[in-house]
Amino acid sequence: MKIKEVIVVEGKNDTMKINQAVDAYTIETNGSAINQETLNQIAHAKDKRGVIIFTDPDYPGERIRRIVDEKVPGCKHAFLTQNEARDKKSKKNNLGIENASIETIKQALSRVYEVEQEADMQITKNDLIKYGLIGSSRSKERRQALGESLRIGYANGKQLLKRLSMFNISKDNFIKEIEVINARECEENNE
Repeated sequence: MKIKEVIVVEGKNDTMKINQAVDAYTIETNGSAINQETLNQIAHAKDKRGVIIFTDPDYPGERIRRIVDEKVPGCKHAFLTQNEARDKKSKKNNLGIENASIETIKQALSRVYEVEQEADMQITKNDLIKYGLIGSSRSKERRQALGESLRIGYANGKQLLKRLSMFNISKDNFIKEIEVINARECEENNE
């Protein structure tokens, strides 16, 4: 599978793993020490080929994603869930793209979110309350499930609305995923 866009990753191990999965060029941020020179490279790559931001599903990875997205608007985004990026062989519980399977990386890159897409209707804070994503005893678990099903990663209550907006998740798609989560919860409660 050949990827036209340049993929922004955190380090060399991520590049090696991506190159095992797909034919693509990468730009490494060298972890959270991202500097202006790297941001300039990313901006140039975006103008020439397009960019996919593909960082680890942890705090430093999300921080890098926000920095790049803010400084170089219009990038595409690929995500792994924490479970997909977990090193299952190590007791350290490390998270990272380098720990994901080749198939999982291919799937994540095939489900890229483009920021340019139009949302059908705006999702509001009231929707988050209505669907139990904030303000309920199970909000954290529901946000985790929603982040995994939409492949946008986990976000706290404050960040979820921003993330849904940033990736232009349509209200129809949002409600469809909530219904799947509700059905799963009902099955678990009936067991």
